[in-house]
Amino acid sequence: MQWTGKKVLVSGADGFIGSHLAEALVSVGADVTALSLYNSFDRHGWLDHSPPDIRAAMQMVRGDVRDPHQMKALAAGQDIIFHLAALIAIPYSYEAPASYVDTNVHGTLNLLTAAREAGVERFVHTSTSEVYGTAQFTPITEDHPLQGQSPYSASKIGADVMVESFYRSFDLPAVTLRPFNTYGPRQSERAVISTIIRQVLDPRCEVIRIGDLTPKRDFNYVADTVAAFLAAAATPASFNGHVFNAGSGRMVTIRETLDTILQLSGCTKDVVQEQARNRPVKSEVFALMADAEKLVSATDWSAKTSLEQGLKETLAWWSDNLGNTRSEADFMR
Repeated sequence: MQWTGKKVLVSGADGFIGSHLAEALVSVGADVTALSLYNSFDRHGWLDHSPPDIRAAMQMVRGDVRDPHQMKALAAGQDIIFHLAALIAIPYSYEAPASYVDTNVHGTLNLLTAAREAGVERFVHTSTSEVYGTAQFTPITEDHPLQGQSPYSASKIGADVMVESFYRSFDLPAVTLRPFNTYGPRQSERAVISTIIRQVLDPRCEVIRIGDLTPKRDFNYVADTVAAFLAAAATPASFNGHVFNAGSGRMVTIRETLDTILQLSGCTKDVVQEQARNRPVKSEVFALMADAEKLVSATDWSAKTSLEQGLKETLAWWSDNLGNTRSEADFMR
């Protein structure tokens, strides 16, 4: 893909992965419109922390994917749309499932409709490994059955199928990327690696409180996930309608991940498991490991960052930013 001069819209650009992706697109020469969720504080999420020259090169817009009229206006004239805007916190989806349908399904529909009317070259939709549920076989290929084991994952399945329908019904040039458990700088404490690191480094946390340590995950550093987005967008038109996994093909337990963080940080705090932090048993996803051969074969992409190196980078970021975090250390969302 020759990115220089490409007009690119990134929804969810204020978020963890979205902000890194928007920055990467600017770095390769794209003309980026970065959509952040509207708020009354005049903030653009993590984009407020981007280097000044990168931030100045973007057109930053606040809005909401739930507004079809605004999405139509933003999509007009765009060459490529990366759709990352979503509600993603699994625990909150148990409490407010309708809001997940509204944002993740209806919001995706609004942006798909806008992309179709705009005649974009490529629509890149963000899925999640959570749509597979607990693995029926590993490594998980794109043909694995979809299982809605939480309202969040169910809403993402709905969004994925909506994207497929727009390809099949209207020949929309869309691809779907399914990242497996991305982690790294800027990730919310709702995610297990971030909540562990926060408690490891914060002197106000006397112990490390965590939920179930037995689930297995395929963790991927954010720079590798961003590279997967760029690679998926650049696939030939023959891949329109396809789904791509993005993962390392390596699986570790939460216990093993915790032990690695403790070792890298030199932390000796006690670990306390709390039942309140566990998902409902039928909702927990106990094993996720990607088969990303399809993306690797199509693009030569691969996950290049080892878990240990990625955790070192994430620990360093948290060390530099601990003073900017929320004051409470008992984050469970």
